[in-house]
Amino acid sequence: MERERLSSRLGFILLSAGCAIGLGNVWRFPYITGRYGGAAFVLIYLIFLLLIGLPVMTMEFAIGRAGRKNIAGALKTLEPRGTKWHLIGPAAVAGNYILLMFYSVLTGWLIYYFVSFLTGGISSSFTTADVSTFFGALTADPLLQIVYMAIALLLTAGIVIIGLKNGVEKITKVMMMILFVLMFILAIHSCLLPDSREGLLFYIRPDFGNLVHEYGLSESIFAAMGQAFFTLSLGIGAMAIFGSYFSNEHTLGGETIKIICLDTTVALLSGFIIFPACSAFGVEAGTGPALLFVSLPNVFTRMPAGNIWGAFFFLAMIFAALSTLIAVFENIVSYWMDNRGWTRKNAVILNFILLFFLSIPCVLGFNVLSGFQPFGEGTGVLDLEDFLVSNLILPLGSMAFVFFCTMKKGWGWKNFIDEADIGNGFKFPAWLRVYCSYILPVIILIVTINGIYGVLS
Repeated sequence: MERERLSSRLGFILLSAGCAIGLGNVWRFPYITGRYGGAAFVLIYLIFLLLIGLPVMTMEFAIGRAGRKNIAGALKTLEPRGTKWHLIGPAAVAGNYILLMFYSVLTGWLIYYFVSFLTGGISSSFTTADVSTFFGALTADPLLQIVYMAIALLLTAGIVIIGLKNGVEKITKVMMMILFVLMFILAIHSCLLPDSREGLLFYIRPDFGNLVHEYGLSESIFAAMGQAFFTLSLGIGAMAIFGSYFSNEHTLGGETIKIICLDTTVALLSGFIIFPACSAFGVEAGTGPALLFVSLPNVFTRMPAGNIWGAFFFLAMIFAALSTLIAVFENIVSYWMDNRGWTRKNAVILNFILLFFLSIPCVLGFNVLSGFQPFGEGTGVLDLEDFLVSNLILPLGSMAFVFFCTMKKGWGWKNFIDEADIGNGFKFPAWLRVYCSYILPVIILIVTINGIYGVLS
């Protein structure tokens, strides 16, 4: 059976950007920026985005395009005879499942908040305590969460089952365009709010003294490294699958730069939405995970026409989250199609059912299984699943891809460069071989160790 292909270069760029763009951009980026120094932190983050994201993403795309299969099949196709690189594939695919096991629940929460703002379930009469109680009531109700988690999975499966071009590509392109429009509108609105100036200046005027305030310079740098690494969804083959669908007309390094720019634009726009708005209404932007579901709803309830702005904001968040869900689900479906010979329809139905049941423990972690606290008080099933993906599978998978593309006993540097540079556009610098072979793995190892230590300490 002939392999499906994307219909356009724009589709490849927006699909790949959609996979990278998610809650890490619109939620995690603002709160760690607020925590670690504002504009000065952003500058360091951008440097690490180039040092880490550009080479690893290009390598993952190259593996996919050269192998013309999902990550498991591509590694098996490209590995030298007698080697066992293909064993990385199932681990990467497992990472896709674990990611969706909690991401579908979070997306369900976003849908619930969107509906609540739209229908008046959250209103301007809400106090700070009311918003906190609202979120607590959601997480305490397993049935309500399961319903909205199922809606998120149904939307995802419904789009993927239509097909690559007419479903995944066409609908993701529309969602991404709407996402950018919504975020521009929200950013302009936030920046024009009364008393927003202080938050805006914190975000755009670098003060390197902020980097050493409270948390220290080294922790700020580690946070920038970690965010630059995790924001692009690298290491689980979610980028390789779109490389496998891409043509040979353009170089992969050039396309990677465009995708990173789109990903960064969304992250930066989220800051222009959140910091001025939080400043205008006296809400702390560095409040951690509660920012999205408690702090920001508090901001919208105090705004004129807050229900409309809140609905717009959570609609944008839904599109950001769904773009990741669709991309990762497509990667899973491709695995079953390539490696197991299943039809797209059967693979989608099977994995919808699997992921529905696999996602239930995350839901129960906030109520029935709340006594399970793997990393201490206040943690739960979601934290464990997030740790497995973010702190183990993503970085270790990325390191494996780097070694595969640089080692003589792997695919090798020459094969990687030859594949990456096919077509028109930016050629990946061959002189970066020493950096990619020896320095980049050390950076990834540092990010991994620091992430594990931060969770377990």
